[in-house]
Amino acid sequence: MTTVGRRERHKERTRKALQEAALRLFEENGFEGTTVRDIAVAAGVTERTFFRYFPSKEDLVLGEVLEIIPPLCRHIAERPMSEPPFTAVLNALFAFADTRVTSLGILFSGEPARFFTNPRPTRSVLFEFEDGVADALRERLAADDPGRDGEAREAAGLRSSVYARAAVAALRSALLAHSALPEERRTAGEIDRLLRAAFAVLENGDCR
Repeated sequence: MTTVGRRERHKERTRKALQEAALRLFEENGFEGTTVRDIAVAAGVTERTFFRYFPSKEDLVLGEVLEIIPPLCRHIAERPMSEPPFTAVLNALFAFADTRVTSLGILFSGEPARFFTNPRPTRSVLFEFEDGVADALRERLAADDPGRDGEAREAAGLRSSVYARAAVAALRSALLAHSALPEERRTAGEIDRLLRAAFAVLENGDCR
């Protein structure tokens, strides 16, 4: 049992080393300018080891996005009930970024963001993200009014779905705007500004 535990911890460390090396290289050289060999060398493993964990560079990025969905949605569900839905999502994004810099960095930085903003290769990931946010918002609504009947629960489910898909659209719009900036402007401060502006549109129709 101890041997199995050590093996699993080693596998998890290797996986994280590959993800962190990839993020660092993507930021330095761009996605296209980074090879699987580059990532493997930076992580201290062989290319063969890389492919035991990820079929491709794209799968590494998408896998990381999938991993952050559950904890990010927990952040949304646990935000203060006094926060409106869009505010709760935005504040959860910022709070989550403080604790999961590497994970959210893959989503928020440079060229890797295009795998989240391009629906063709990530359609199922996009839907999973939207559904996770919708579930978190539905949980908040249920906690706010636990005695609602079936029809009210159905209406709350629709509201949660609309809020969630609008919030993810705002996130994607901010990512697209960030990716379009000159490289020297793709900073954490800029993504913060763009996120706030995008969510301001949802809140009041004005991003000025």
